Amino acid sequence: MRLTDKDALQLFSEGDLLELGKQADAIRREKFGNVVTFIIDRNINYTNICQNECKFCAFFRRANTAGAYLLTHEEILQKVRETIDAHGTQVMIQGGLHPDLELSWYEEMLRLIKKNFDVTIHSFTATEILHFANKAGLSVLETLKRLQAAGLDSLPGGGAEILVDDVRKKISPKKIMTDDWFAVMRAAHSIGMKSTATMVIGFGESLSQRLEHMEKIRRLQDETGGFRAFITWSYQPKNTQLGGEKVSAWDYMKTLAMTRIFMDNVDHIQGSWVTQGEQVGQLTLAFGADDLGSIMLEENVVRAAGTSFEMSVRKMVDLIFSAGRVPAQRNTTYDVLRFFGRRVTAQEKFSAINSHREPSNFFVDY
Repeated sequence: MRLTDKDALQLFSEGDLLELGKQADAIRREKFGNVVTFIIDRNINYTNICQNECKFCAFFRRANTAGAYLLTHEEILQKVRETIDAHGTQVMIQGGLHPDLELSWYEEMLRLIKKNFDVTIHSFTATEILHFANKAGLSVLETLKRLQAAGLDSLPGGGAEILVDDVRKKISPKKIMTDDWFAVMRAAHSIGMKSTATMVIGFGESLSQRLEHMEKIRRLQDETGGFRAFITWSYQPKNTQLGGEKVSAWDYMKTLAMTRIFMDNVDHIQGSWVTQGEQVGQLTLAFGADDLGSIMLEENVVRAAGTSFEMSVRKMVDLIFSAGRVPAQRNTTYDVLRFFGRRVTAQEKFSAINSHREPSNFFVDY
């Protein structure tokens, strides 16, 4: 039976952390067995010039100031080339809201990538899409159709933070509001463009506001079925105008467990080693997460806020194995590309393959 908003808030407020973890893990196990996935990709930030100037962001720069940059198409292509060479299957291209770039600049970039590389382009936040549309004098739907025709495959969930306008007005008054974010996602889903959904916690929002965010995502998912995954990040306050303190690992884990329990119509729940570190990232696998995201060949936004953790395929596989799970590399659509079979029993191999409907030769000794 679906958890109501009232019951969810009571569980979130009063529930024991370990009991919530057990409940979330049971749901995960029912869906995915013993398999934990990850992807190899690169986060390419094409510019840090941004007119939004969000108080919680340490990455943005004003135009014509020290450190401001805009990558050329050739520089972007080189980064994609390096991603392919590292067995990456996806690029996540995101940037600030540059005041001067036309929609044609982004279309040309997408076409060049697709012309030269077999790679999934999972790129541009809802904030960027609305900016492109306003700059071009087009509707969001027409903008998305043009980007899709040029090669855009899917949208990341960035720019959501907390989808409650009272919070958004405090932390990013120039940024799009809640209805705008959902309008972009609804339009993308209407043309068959899937997306992920995210939530960033730690801005001083209440538990009820976090649940309001989740409920809105769940409601749109009921309508469109367009969200592939839900990802919870934690705000990194260093070097930002907003300041503040990081949320505790306890708070992060409890929220993560609630996303698995409450978001009953979103298959994949991703744990964040990027903001939490490897040890807490590993613990998310016992609190509802079935995916650990990307090894991230490049990441700049969280790094700018003073948080930096490194990851490699070997470290990721070891981390998942150490949690007693079977590691698997996936693509953007969550199809398994290869399992890693070190110290895996025949029964575990059978269970992993059966749960993902992949042939046994997808297992790689490691």
